[in-house]
Amino acid sequence: MLHPRPFYYLENFCTALAWLRQRYGDLLSDTEQAFIARFHELPRESAALLVRMIGRKGDLFRTSRLGYAEIGCPCHAAAALIELGWVDCKPILTLAELGRLLRKSELLRAFNILGAGRFVRKSDLLTYIEADSTPPRTLEGWWPDAPDLIYRLGVNPLCERLRLLFFGNFHQDWSQFVLADLGIFKYEKVPCDPATRAFHTRQHIDTFHALFLCRQQLEESDDIEALLGMLPPSVSDNEWLEDRRRKLQFRLAQCCERQAATASAVVRALHIYRECGYAGARLRVVRLLERLGRIAEGLQLAAEIRAQPADELEAQQVDRMWPRLQRKAGLIPQRSHPANGWFTFKLVLPLAERPACLEQATGEALSQPDAPVHFVENGLLNSLFGLLCWDAIFAPIAGAFFHEFQAAPADLHAPAFYSRRAAQFARCFGQLDSDAYRHTICRNFEQKAGIQSPFVYWNVLSEALLRSALDCLPREHLKVCFGRILADIRTNTSGLPDLVQFWPAERRYRLIEVKGPGDRLQDNQIRWLSFCVTHAIPVSVCQVSW
Repeated sequence: MLHPRPFYYLENFCTALAWLRQRYGDLLSDTEQAFIARFHELPRESAALLVRMIGRKGDLFRTSRLGYAEIGCPCHAAAALIELGWVDCKPILTLAELGRLLRKSELLRAFNILGAGRFVRKSDLLTYIEADSTPPRTLEGWWPDAPDLIYRLGVNPLCERLRLLFFGNFHQDWSQFVLADLGIFKYEKVPCDPATRAFHTRQHIDTFHALFLCRQQLEESDDIEALLGMLPPSVSDNEWLEDRRRKLQFRLAQCCERQAATASAVVRALHIYRECGYAGARLRVVRLLERLGRIAEGLQLAAEIRAQPADELEAQQVDRMWPRLQRKAGLIPQRSHPANGWFTFKLVLPLAERPACLEQATGEALSQPDAPVHFVENGLLNSLFGLLCWDAIFAPIAGAFFHEFQAAPADLHAPAFYSRRAAQFARCFGQLDSDAYRHTICRNFEQKAGIQSPFVYWNVLSEALLRSALDCLPREHLKVCFGRILADIRTNTSGLPDLVQFWPAERRYRLIEVKGPGDRLQDNQIRWLSFCVTHAIPVSVCQVSW
């Protein structure tokens, strides 16, 4: 289908460059400033071709595959890019690069291979050619009669830096413009001012880029020492950036731990975990101390964690390790077997085999005309929280929102997420002291419909479900559940019971976790069930068979 604006992608890229210049003009390097200025001076077809190449994978392109109706001849459009040195029209190619660009039939022609060579796989053909090949060379050197040209995009690293600077993360790319343009994704409009920008110094930009390169290299290499050498130093003046650095350091420690075949390698992983301070690192230290036979040290650290756990997950996991560590230390294990506390009942479905969606089938079996059951899983309580606290979640806090394509604050999982918005969340939670919360939730359900949110499951919510939930869930229950979600967003937004059953006439409800034969409760589900029991929230576990 033809786009009504054939150069829409060029318009989007120009918008991004203008935004970068306006927001980070004082931090851009001379090279970046010069690129933006020269880009705007390009002929439209040349600029469009460059954006098309930037949006595609890799940096090598065959001219026969650069055919775009609105651009016309790619060789003509590339001329200005070649003159600027942004595109190399005669790049030196390795055999591997040539193999990725040419089809098997073309390789046979290029190397004049006849006979049995025609019947081998392309990978085997490249291995055969490699045995005889000379060093890398241009396409003409490999294949003088090639019917095509190959271009190498030389400004890829620079454009990658601009992409990272614009989005402030590693995963989004320029296609976000298109998705928003087509209405596939809708984003909340958060006002941005200089105080809220992601990067405040050039060093911040360089550090973020270094993290990106290190992360890329981690996908391709397991040389831990080299990767640690690439890791930038700690960032004392940018909290969200330091959190990203620690997360990457934690991943490096995990990689080191997987490789650890000797005691010295385990000690190396131990040192990295201790240094990074990321969530979960303390428990990894305990496990490695146990692996090294340093039980007394492990037991002492485990005791410190039990006394002051970072969150419920850490408390749950260290309690599981505690008896084993005590036994290895020669002590009598102190085991605690708290009663479950939640009601469990059985249900036999009149079916010959397990249904495609066990939870859905269970809900249908339990549903009654005066007590409907909805399959909501994590979608209901999270959505109610997200709708009530919309203004707090999308508050224009420094280091939270960097561009107009964010579904969530950049610091959503940072330890200080709540404290940085304490006043805003206090106002939201204060509405639960009266019926004001109902108005806010319903208003945001109507006004924010379809806008991306880290909490709201628009595919689960309906007006009828929302009305039943507000009528049947006491505000006291909502308040404690919302508080738990906010206390640890990373782990407490999952593990909620699968079903909710309402008795509208009686204004009451119950949550139901569904388990089939052989299914075990997961840790996060156990934590939610225990929490519900503690706070007198009606919850059950349904053991289903058929």
